[in-house]
Amino acid sequence: MEVVGQWTKNCEQILTPEALEFIAKLQRKFSKTRKELIASREARAKEINSGKLPTFIAETVPIRNAEWKVASCPKDLENRRVEITGPAEAKMMINALNSGANAFMADLEDSLSPTWDNVIDGQLALKQAVRKTLAFSSPEGKSYKLNNEIATLLVRPRGWHLEEKHVKVDGEVMSGSLFDFGLYFFHNAQERMNRGTAPYFYLPKLESHLEARLWNDVFCFAQDELKIPRGTIRATVLIETILAVFDMDEILYELKEHMSGLNAGRWDYIFSAIKKFRNFDWAQFPDRAQISMTVPFMRSYTELLVKTCHRRNAHAMGGMSAFVPSRKDAAVNEAALKKVRDDKKREATDGFDGTWVAHPDLVSVAQSEFEAVLGNKPNQKDRLRADVKVNSQDLIAFKSTGGEVTEAGIRMNINVALQYLERWISGVGAAAIHNLMEDAATAEISRAQLWQWIKQGKLTQSLYTQIRDEELKLLGGRAQGKYDQSANLLDELVLTDDFPEFLTIPAYGLLN
Repeated sequence: MEVVGQWTKNCEQILTPEALEFIAKLQRKFSKTRKELIASREARAKEINSGKLPTFIAETVPIRNAEWKVASCPKDLENRRVEITGPAEAKMMINALNSGANAFMADLEDSLSPTWDNVIDGQLALKQAVRKTLAFSSPEGKSYKLNNEIATLLVRPRGWHLEEKHVKVDGEVMSGSLFDFGLYFFHNAQERMNRGTAPYFYLPKLESHLEARLWNDVFCFAQDELKIPRGTIRATVLIETILAVFDMDEILYELKEHMSGLNAGRWDYIFSAIKKFRNFDWAQFPDRAQISMTVPFMRSYTELLVKTCHRRNAHAMGGMSAFVPSRKDAAVNEAALKKVRDDKKREATDGFDGTWVAHPDLVSVAQSEFEAVLGNKPNQKDRLRADVKVNSQDLIAFKSTGGEVTEAGIRMNINVALQYLERWISGVGAAAIHNLMEDAATAEISRAQLWQWIKQGKLTQSLYTQIRDEELKLLGGRAQGKYDQSANLLDELVLTDDFPEFLTIPAYGLLN
């Protein structure tokens, strides 16, 4: 096993010989299957482009028709009304764990730029958070530490498609998923159990139940290796790809021994819809801001998710409110908070058991809307939503989205993409831009829309270039920060004939 990343003091606490041996076992056992599943994604995408549209799987009808339930819910995961999310960075983790939210998802994926320092420091912060020793002192001298009562901790490793280039096993670059999961599990599984809880995970970017099966195999192997009882782990799967929505029952089934629930990962889901159907004239999408949760295809997705989860006694978790309150503009706050309240009221009324927020100031707002519906109940899994009738056509009914492509929408996509990519290349994976917490998922929507609009003739390359240069000037020009790299990367993502699957893959080559 070879660690090619720079060896730091924090590496000594995380990359111990025993921990490296453990993650090497994971890589050797599961690398081949992971690569096969990634290749099958490409094959499925080609099928869609040839006109074979996704539908519910005929071979798994017996699973969908049978009556079965997922594993029982641990006590500290029963009430998940409000979950806050953010990168696995010490200061943000402390603020999130202290926020009053029921749970906190520490992110090693979309909101963490995976520099070598970030992934190692993130693992150390997680280890300290589990032991309640996490503390942080700012350059200004302000100190942060954990309260006695903190949110329940969940961890999101990187998706199956991502790698950790700083570690090689038998000459092969390591899976980012197995690296993130393996190190957290090795250092913290027993400690979590000693403290009356367990290791809880969020699983991102799944496109099929076979990818869920791989995670279940990883869980079983890891628990056996460390002599942790099988079924100790609990996982919540993000339904954030347009293909996974056809596989929800099957995903729950594959992970049922370790399953906690599904989450409506709205931003990645919109990106996935654009990406998978980008070459179809009938799959036209308006400005990003106009693709709300109430448009038909998004409504079908979320209602089916609630129905599917509750039938199987799993939590149905709502999507992210990415608003970041302004410290200066009360009018902006008032308008945005109304939208947040309306969004959370809709989720609670539809039957969701909880929701996501990106900022501590939104915790009480979301909690109040769920309390109004749930009262004293920890969740509403008893609400089965038998009234929901969704077919495969409903899930891809993009024509009925409505809206239009505007110059303002084009400018916003270019501006947001330039700013976010500049921050990501600089090592910051969660960036407050225009009072929204942007991460890789939201940036993906921006660049995917620009690519599709050019291909559909709604935007010319010359107009894109003109607006890009105008927005760059407003941001200080190419010489400012890493905007030269940011602009070049955006061009690579938008002007190419072949659509890059994820912006984080070419961007990763620009990180240390």
